[in-house]
Amino acid sequence: MTTDNFLYRNSVLEQRGLADRKGFRESYDRRALLRFVQQVRAGAPEVTAPVYSHVAYDILTGQRQCVQRPDVLILEGLNVLQPAPPGALALADFFDFSVYVDARTDHIRHWFLSRLHALRDTAFTDPQSPFRRLTQVSAAEVDAFGTQVWETINEVNLIENIQPTRARATLVLHKGADHSVTRVRLRRF
Repeated sequence: MTTDNFLYRNSVLEQRGLADRKGFRESYDRRALLRFVQQVRAGAPEVTAPVYSHVAYDILTGQRQCVQRPDVLILEGLNVLQPAPPGALALADFFDFSVYVDARTDHIRHWFLSRLHALRDTAFTDPQSPFRRLTQVSAAEVDAFGTQVWETINEVNLIENIQPTRARATLVLHKGADHSVTRVRLRRF
């Protein structure tokens, strides 16, 4: 299950002034995500979640992803190891094991820009994609757009919210420039 399924709809993000903070912890419906994990952990026969589309760049109306008593639930997301607000439970309180995938910031930036170009040639060609305009500009303009997004949104989120949670992970995998795992750190309890 991806935590993207628990992002607030774009209309809610815009209404709350969070459109440029999509992916930051405040852009997620934390209560719904926590409720989902609690229900799965409690053994509910069936638990559903909204569905996020990377093509539409939003939650899909009327669609749900269903989980039926999984033996193992893998929850993927940037903010799963965030500490809880005072007096509340943290999402990680329900985890038996957590993995943080780490890399140098310059490598992550390079991967982000490479992915942006790959999406330009694939998903962004879909007429429904809000990023379709990137298919009609030069590679240099895509790089300029990607660099601006990286510097004002993604890198800020990485430094302020994501990297500080690394120490909370059970296992840290450090990746090199080629995505190979170069170091492994297992926290002992």
